[in-house]
Amino acid sequence: MNRLLHRILPALLVYGLLMLGTMLALAPLLWMLAASLMPPGEATGYPPRFWPSTVTFEHYAALFTRLDLGRYLLNSTLLAGAVTAISLFVNSMAGYAFAKFRFRYRDRLFRILLAAMVIPAQVAMLPLFLLLKQFSLINTYWGVIIPGMANIFGIFLIRQYLLAIPDSLLDAARMDGAGEFRIYWALVLPLCRPILVTLAIFTFMGAWNDFMWPLIVLTDSSMYTLPVALANLLGEHVQDTELMMAGSVLTVLPVLLLFVALQKYYIAGIMLGGMKG
Repeated sequence: MNRLLHRILPALLVYGLLMLGTMLALAPLLWMLAASLMPPGEATGYPPRFWPSTVTFEHYAALFTRLDLGRYLLNSTLLAGAVTAISLFVNSMAGYAFAKFRFRYRDRLFRILLAAMVIPAQVAMLPLFLLLKQFSLINTYWGVIIPGMANIFGIFLIRQYLLAIPDSLLDAARMDGAGEFRIYWALVLPLCRPILVTLAIFTFMGAWNDFMWPLIVLTDSSMYTLPVALANLLGEHVQDTELMMAGSVLTVLPVLLLFVALQKYYIAGIMLGGMKG
């Protein structure tokens, strides 16, 4: 009996801690969803409520009718989708070049890129803003898209993954007469599908949740992304907690659904990238 307890108790302790951690992580999200369905004023009442007395969707309707949140949702979707698509193309080509091409100063240049990863992004915001201003890209969607077209982490991730692909496979394609771009498009990209999906999730989530850069670049309120519009909503409706929670749910929901839909590819990409790195 004692031996059985010694075997069961550690497992029960581990599972109990995991369940506790899960509940603590999900509790704010669940309350956010519940508060978004509460009647006006109920979320800030005393004693605090954790579930609506009456479920109502009036706050979601108000977001799309009175506050035109549909426009901001479309803006975020288009910008995050454009950044993700362009970034995958550019990062995969750069990662392919660093992994499989032989050129002068390749390794030195790659080390410089890795060293640049430790520089906070906020440091580059002012020079980047001034540079975009010189090209008249302030208050344009391109001003938001261009800085996200390539990132060092994406290049590193794909480069590490491609190092495991045998050079003989690419040489055989060259001997068959395939050009470099055809090899990249028809051979390398299909082999990189797991890591590309992983990078796509990271990139889309980063672009979707980005607040500071769109706030700096975009001055026309009709061009705002969802996080920026939600921040402005906080200033105008600071007392309307239920409305704010409804806006937060709409902000979180798309990336949550994307992650759930692509979860198996994401896990496969992380595991393969870790084993092949």
